[in-house]
Amino acid sequence: MLSPNINIDIKAGYSEAYNLAKIHYENFPVVSFFIPAKIRNDVAIIYWFARTADDYADEGNLEASEKLKKLTAFEESLNWLLNDKPRNNLEAALKSTIITKKLSHHNFFNLLKAFKQDVTKNRYSTFSEVLDYCSCSANPVGKILLELINIRDEQAFYFSDKICTALQLTNFIQDTDIDFDKGRIYYPKDEMAKFGITETEFEMKENNLNLKSLIEFSVNRIQSLFDEGKGLLEFLSGRFKYEIEWTIKGGEEILNKIRGADFDVFRRRPVLSKTDHLKILFKSFFG
Repeated sequence: MLSPNINIDIKAGYSEAYNLAKIHYENFPVVSFFIPAKIRNDVAIIYWFARTADDYADEGNLEASEKLKKLTAFEESLNWLLNDKPRNNLEAALKSTIITKKLSHHNFFNLLKAFKQDVTKNRYSTFSEVLDYCSCSANPVGKILLELINIRDEQAFYFSDKICTALQLTNFIQDTDIDFDKGRIYYPKDEMAKFGITETEFEMKENNLNLKSLIEFSVNRIQSLFDEGKGLLEFLSGRFKYEIEWTIKGGEEILNKIRGADFDVFRRRPVLSKTDHLKILFKSFFG
């Protein structure tokens, strides 16, 4: 960590964050051309914050205690930059975004709470517990993005939560195999029992009829969340509206790929191809 007295370059911090976001191009482009230019740097620095915490939570073969130490130190850095002077360029850029855009601090702390939970909790008894996790791991991101464009309407936040939760749950199904290899299962225990599923299916990568039924049930529930969350689009306009619509359609396309694979999430991880992105782009413009 740099000394608080060192010269700070906010522009350099934004530039570093933007380059990181471009490198880590995943299902949904973080800094796509749909993001209004005036907030592109802000989105990039927020991505750096979340990505860094995520890396700490999943870093290699570190013991859980070491991961928690890193996350706690990162949380202390957040407190420091909010209450005192940032200690490096990235922190300076993050503070600038939070202050100038008047972003709610609790959303950033909730994200860190979720990353800590990833380290300490790897099974969920009920769907309500999963939703509680999503309320910290995903929903704050939507609220932060809305605040960036100065939308602070509670109804808009409600719809945003639905979309963000749906995206998080989609990722859970998409990464079923990857998460299990990390020791995590996000399917609620009571629902696994209801469908006659044990962890043996995950260990054997056995996508039997019972597991397919559980995943189909989960996919249908996620689709309902997407459908309800689309009410958010009424609050948006311009390029940012297209960005959110594109993101929703991307999530729905992942669900379509899961359906098309007969709900087999072990044989091949469902991802979006370049062609898929072009199709989604077309749909975003022309419906």
